[in-house]
Amino acid sequence: MPPRNMAKFDIAILGGDRRTACMAPILAEKGYRVLCFCTVQISCSPSIKSKLTFTDSLREALDSAQVIIGGIPFTKSDSLYCEERSDAPISISELQRGIHKHQKIFAGIIPEDFRRTCEEREISCHDFMLDEPMTLYNAVSTAEGAILEALLHKDTNIHMSSTLVLGYGRCGKIIADRLKGLHACVTVCSNDANELALACALGFETLHLSKLWNNICCFEYIFNTIPARVLNRRCLEKVSPNAIVIDIASNRTGADYETAQKLNINIHFCPGLPGKYAGESCAKYLTDYVINRL
Repeated sequence: MPPRNMAKFDIAILGGDRRTACMAPILAEKGYRVLCFCTVQISCSPSIKSKLTFTDSLREALDSAQVIIGGIPFTKSDSLYCEERSDAPISISELQRGIHKHQKIFAGIIPEDFRRTCEEREISCHDFMLDEPMTLYNAVSTAEGAILEALLHKDTNIHMSSTLVLGYGRCGKIIADRLKGLHACVTVCSNDANELALACALGFETLHLSKLWNNICCFEYIFNTIPARVLNRRCLEKVSPNAIVIDIASNRTGADYETAQKLNINIHFCPGLPGKYAGESCAKYLTDYVINRL
């Protein structure tokens, strides 16, 4: 049974990155009582900050609110994802022991085992990343962040550069579109005939994935969105010394990083770009998602 002080707060925010941290002042401004545990420190007006409460106790956070908001992803290495807490990770099992019947949990990429356990205990889970509009908003922030990362780590213009986008899913489509807007010479690479046909119809050069190794030497900017090792040794050996590779595929699955390091390739694995560069914008979408389901 939940403790008697349940609902002292309306919402408890646990960990996450700037996306969840930026939700706190938005929710407070809308009149919700918000408790923050291990959230990223952000600046906000004194009047709004005075409406927020912070705690160092996971127990207090879980016992004090019916609605729990976690990060994207919800967990990392079987622990609660807290960008600013790495010294004392909170295991997923500890979190499961602390949640209560009838609570609502909002987070991104919620582990299936955790979700099933919650269902058995009549705890509802709402996964941000299973909502199609939310994934598209997230893809916009990811695309803009990926291009910014490329500019930060290379001393040349994207304008008129030979640029390759590996994959043409949600993120690939938006990255290609934004690069086209910057007047890059964009080639889309995929092994999906429908994706290549769409890219061609929208004015992009196209390249089948099977021909990547023989053509990758032609590109100065390479953006990978495919969560499989498409940038293997064979391809990496042909990457131009002047090229930069921005890999946003999850869990470093897109490239052979050991080989890339040996070849001294300018490659950057860039997870969590929306939280890094667009926390406030993402927070607005996430907040609306939560409020619409309360």
